Amino acid sequence: MVKNAIQYAVVDAFAAEPFKGNPAAVCLLEGEEEDADERWMQSVASEFNLSETAFLVREPSAAAAPRFRLRWFTPFAEVDLCGHATLASAHYLFTTVLAKQHAAMVEFVTKSGILTAKKVPAPVNSRVSGEEKLFIELNFPMIDLVEYNSAEMLPMTETLNGAHIVSVWKSSTAGDLIVELSSGKEVADIIPHIDEIKKCDGRGVIVTGPAPPGSDYDFFSRFFCPKFGIDEDPVCGSAHCVLAPYWGGKLGKQKLTAFQASPRSGTLYLELDGENRRVRIQGEAVTVMTGTLLA
Repeated sequence: MVKNAIQYAVVDAFAAEPFKGNPAAVCLLEGEEEDADERWMQSVASEFNLSETAFLVREPSAAAAPRFRLRWFTPFAEVDLCGHATLASAHYLFTTVLAKQHAAMVEFVTKSGILTAKKVPAPVNSRVSGEEKLFIELNFPMIDLVEYNSAEMLPMTETLNGAHIVSVWKSSTAGDLIVELSSGKEVADIIPHIDEIKKCDGRGVIVTGPAPPGSDYDFFSRFFCPKFGIDEDPVCGSAHCVLAPYWGGKLGKQKLTAFQASPRSGTLYLELDGENRRVRIQGEAVTVMTGTLLA
């Protein structure tokens, strides 16, 4: 039982309207609750039962930007990197906790190092006008691909219900499998065997393909992660740390627009910084719920 009530918000990340994108719970720990143990955090994340729950603790900092410790938990486990819950955390801070400070940037101390989030103008290709729209840019690490054993291609085809597989790769960090299909439509329509995905190497399976000609997007993707209690992650920011350089290389582009074709769907605006090995991820978010944790 917590000694002080803890404020939380549920924020739909990578969404321009409620009930789209990927929902994340954001909990701000203050006072005696700053030292909450991870077993309690895991219990709270399981209670919310969203793909991610973020926990924030303010840190003293000599830097101009406010700094917070940030940890992410799925209903089953803590993770080292999460994009949508970082966007949700930044949105919550900018619109509530830091609103009177008019802060333009916030820093997060995480298991993946210092991550930043800053307010930015709407991307030109977003077709959004008006300064009232809050777009946020995350500065995340670029993730490399490594080769995947081609002997595993046939089982993967069966796992993905007969999909036409172009190539299979593996991320160098979480070991996610990156499976390119022949088209974005095939990505959107796929119905994988979730029980078989649980048997795959690594954390989960990212399915991706080229966007349809004439669309506003460069590529489509979906992410299945049942090992962490998430059959399908609606919009996964961290997956684009590996997808952005992959498609950037294939298409010869530094700036890309990505569509995650889950039932909730979401749009991500990406920019590669190859020199510093970073991926800048831009998106919107919407707060749909606020409340108080009592236990």
